[in-house]
Amino acid sequence: MTSCGCLVLEKVEDHGGEAAGRGRGRLAQGGGGGGGGCGSCAGEWRSRSETMFPIYVMGSSRASSAAAARGIVDAAGDPIWEAVKSEAKSEAEKEPILSSFLYASVLSHDCLERALSFVLANRLEDPTLLATQLIDIFNDVMMNNKDIRRSIRLDAQAFKDRDPACAQYSWALLYLKGYHSVQSYRIAHVLWNQGRKVLALALQSRISEVFAVDIHPAARIGEGILLDHGTGLVIGETAIVGNWVSLMQGVTLGGTGKENGDRHPKIGQGALLGAGATILGNINVGEGAMIAAGSLVLKDVPPHSMAVGNPAKVVGYKDKEDPSLTMKHDARRDYFEHVAVSFSDDKANAKEESKIIDLTIPLGTPNPSDAEVLVTRKQQVAVVHTPACQVGRANERLKAHHSN
Repeated sequence: MTSCGCLVLEKVEDHGGEAAGRGRGRLAQGGGGGGGGCGSCAGEWRSRSETMFPIYVMGSSRASSAAAARGIVDAAGDPIWEAVKSEAKSEAEKEPILSSFLYASVLSHDCLERALSFVLANRLEDPTLLATQLIDIFNDVMMNNKDIRRSIRLDAQAFKDRDPACAQYSWALLYLKGYHSVQSYRIAHVLWNQGRKVLALALQSRISEVFAVDIHPAARIGEGILLDHGTGLVIGETAIVGNWVSLMQGVTLGGTGKENGDRHPKIGQGALLGAGATILGNINVGEGAMIAAGSLVLKDVPPHSMAVGNPAKVVGYKDKEDPSLTMKHDARRDYFEHVAVSFSDDKANAKEESKIIDLTIPLGTPNPSDAEVLVTRKQQVAVVHTPACQVGRANERLKAHHSN
């Protein structure tokens, strides 16, 4: 093969349908390549990536995403890592002042796990917990945990697909603290499950300081997660977040007191939690549900429903497509029609109740006595259908009676 300077995959031998080895992305060497690469390699790469990782090229539905996730680690090559390196190389050419940073953070590493370890360690280090120590810890966790290796890629894809501000995979890896905080939590979660709880809590504390995101290392969070902005997010110890969930800034998944045990919310896959949403207690938010920004949720939310308000109420139902994938926060026309009808009904009921309360004597009584001031429940119900003018005259008679 002639050297063209392109990002290529090493050949993987196939015997009986199973890969005999795992290909690793590498940067083609040689003097014949510029920065742009050749058209033949680019075409071959596009076709192979579409075959191996349909989520990376096509994926927006949960079904295709889940299918791609099952084989993401076992498949030959690593399209996201290849894309990150290609983007870093291009950016280094455009901004020479960042070339050292991009080389140290991306181009000097042989896989996404090691690059991510380097980035996170340099963000989270402090005078007593050095970056070199953190790199060793992070590498050991990620290189030996198949689930994390898959999740960091699906999370990167989620940022690329759902956040318009994330135009490249490398942006999530290098610059977005929402991505950094989720991956740091994943490492802390593994440490917690390994019994290294003190180290996990120390890491949680540092994550909170640096990223303003507080996720307990015992919480369980799925894959394909978008944590947009991240600032102010709080997730409690027994909370569970399903796959393909999108969370905006300021979301709280908290308890309702100081009780022990299972006390935090459970978020179904495909849910969208708007900015500043607060969900308290051991309650369930169904699959594909949307919690509007600023809502306070204290009760279960049905699947594919829309909950709005303080306290939140179900005001409508979303389409079958998960809102976390579409990122549509706006309400549809039927939502506003529902709210308008509900408001009208509430207003009419309030008027009827006020009539019952104001009218404390039977209608048609010319000179009410003290005994006649009290009315039966049956008479009060009948007043609901009384014209307003009659109610007004009855109230005037009652006031005159009391003044005498």
